[in-house]
Amino acid sequence: MEIRLFAGVAALSLLAACTTMENAPMSSAAIAEALPPIPQATGVFAQASTLPFQAPDFDLIRDEDYLPALEQGIAIKLAEIERIERNPDAPTFANTLVAMERTGRMFDRAYAPFSQKTSANFNDVLNATDSAISPQIAAMQDAIYLNPQLFARVKAVYDNRAAQSASGAMTAEDAMLLEATYARFVHNGALLDPAAQEELRGINSRISELETLFSQKLTAATNAAAVLVDSRAELAGLTDGEISAAAALAAERGHPGKFMLALQNTTQQPALARLENRDVREQLYKASTDRTSSGGANDTRAIVREVVELRTRKAELFGEPTYATWQMYDRMAGDPATALTFMRQMVPALAATQEREAEEINQRIAQDGHNFTVQPWDWPLYAEKIRQERYSLDENAIKQYFEVTRVLEDGVFHMAEQLYGLRFEKRDDIPVYHPDVTVYTVFDADGSELALFYFDPFQRDTKQGGAWMSNFVEQSHLLGDIPVVTNTQNIAPPAAGEPALAGFDDVITMFHEFGHALHGMFADQHYPSLSGTNTTRDWVEFPSQFHENFATVPAVLNNYARHWQTGETIPAEMLEAIDRAGKYGQGYAMGETVTAALLDMEWHALAPGEVPDDVMAFEAEALDRLGLNADLVPPRYRTPYFRHIFSHGYDAGYYAYLWTEALHHDAYSWVEDNGGMTRAMGDRIRSTFLGLGHSRPYEQMYRDFTGRDVRVEPMLEARGLM
Repeated sequence: MEIRLFAGVAALSLLAACTTMENAPMSSAAIAEALPPIPQATGVFAQASTLPFQAPDFDLIRDEDYLPALEQGIAIKLAEIERIERNPDAPTFANTLVAMERTGRMFDRAYAPFSQKTSANFNDVLNATDSAISPQIAAMQDAIYLNPQLFARVKAVYDNRAAQSASGAMTAEDAMLLEATYARFVHNGALLDPAAQEELRGINSRISELETLFSQKLTAATNAAAVLVDSRAELAGLTDGEISAAAALAAERGHPGKFMLALQNTTQQPALARLENRDVREQLYKASTDRTSSGGANDTRAIVREVVELRTRKAELFGEPTYATWQMYDRMAGDPATALTFMRQMVPALAATQEREAEEINQRIAQDGHNFTVQPWDWPLYAEKIRQERYSLDENAIKQYFEVTRVLEDGVFHMAEQLYGLRFEKRDDIPVYHPDVTVYTVFDADGSELALFYFDPFQRDTKQGGAWMSNFVEQSHLLGDIPVVTNTQNIAPPAAGEPALAGFDDVITMFHEFGHALHGMFADQHYPSLSGTNTTRDWVEFPSQFHENFATVPAVLNNYARHWQTGETIPAEMLEAIDRAGKYGQGYAMGETVTAALLDMEWHALAPGEVPDDVMAFEAEALDRLGLNADLVPPRYRTPYFRHIFSHGYDAGYYAYLWTEALHHDAYSWVEDNGGMTRAMGDRIRSTFLGLGHSRPYEQMYRDFTGRDVRVEPMLEARGLM
């Protein structure tokens, strides 16, 4: 509320002060003198870090520093915005759009490390700060985008864009900044009447609070739902290393002599593919699916209902039929109907594949002498047995060839060297927020310093599930900033004295997240809001998925896939088995993603008055409508733990993973048809889309690279569905 008053009441007072009795405008000097002073920055974030690349100095930052710094950063940014808003000179691109790009430096310096640490190494202090600051950030955004005087300046420049473009006064990136900024103002309510804007402020503040609470409850519930097992015998099927890790976790949680299986963020848990004890499998599966919907302090169902209700009302304020329609204003897909049509065309083939796979699994269960039919906690185990029998695939044997550091340095980095000419130098002079984190300087092909890269690989109780890329510093020529990028994963940590080994899925994820990192490192934009990964949801996953393909290029794979003890290169027959096995089980693998994406759309296609009281009943009805067997192949995330759409900004956007999968398979087929992984290819990738951020339309970047519109056939082929 104080921020809102600062931006609203103070601005109105200043407006009155800026006119004389004759209504003549005051001079620029008089207006500047009448403006409240910009608050003086203090504390560890007051100035840019003196470390290389302005990297956060975690040795100096205390967790207690974040809240006052962020609150101060908000006040400073709003004061900077007020000076733009009250500039007596006629609005221009430079004194309005460019000036806005320069605001908020202190806030950004504090928020970037805070956001990463809150996700990757949280504690009670950080959680309390997150709860306190989230609504203030939402209020700051509203104070900017619902500011009528500021919008009037933006609109004046926007309305004159044709003349500016014709005169050559604007570059293509200037034009994109203007288009994107104007659209963002309109999307955030600049054209709403004052009463609607005031209601929108309240909605945004409450949604922000709820999203933070949802994430905190989910993390706590995931940790609390770890399954405790009494005996080693009950863990038959797991490796010795996995059992040792389970024993260590149990001891750490106060249960010495027992074993504990930690949950990952997804519905299915990796151990389900190996656990022979059916009761333990069922217990683990139900612990996963029920973690936030069984009552108690960490139940998220009431949060889900309120968030959906508020989002639906928000869409109504904008005159949109659904929240999904409102949310997709800037997406490559354009509207919900396009995204739904794209996904629904996969359903018939998926349904038939799931039915066939379920029958094969039931036959395999009977072959073992059991008289039950497959349940969701059985599917991964028996699908894995079939996969191994058909393709001689041994997951534990495969892991011996993927030591984590070697995968990173001899695999991911080697790919970047061969394709883009990059070089990496590990350093130990940069403070980190956790001992697991390593830091590298990234050198460009010409030998110049390109970026700083942080890698945080291992699962821990203080880390949210999943994998992600983020920036400590975003690239911008305007601000003179070089990117500082992080990749975070949740690879199972090794037992004491054991090597850190990654599963093949973890390896693919490493290449995926580094694709995001390259998107940030290669950013070459003037304006920070258009730089690197500041793109729409159904584009940002394209560069990351595209780079997954290079994990299995022989010149890359043979350089990193080496036995951690012997140094032997992974056998060719094992690679062939991995490739063949990758096409098996797509009814399940693709089905869980399609189901989750369609479930996301079901929640966000509700009209006002349609929000259900019973969250789980609605989910069941929605899944029934999809035409897939969600009882056996549940969505990758069920509603109460769907962090992507109730906390991480993928609301009405989870389809993006499938959309960009079609882009990446088609784009990589072009790579294969045009010389493969060469330096020349790397230069083309970088110059047509990977280094362009949002400086050009997405469709144009895709066509510039491939020379054509996207085709879905390569994705269906890669999935074994054609």
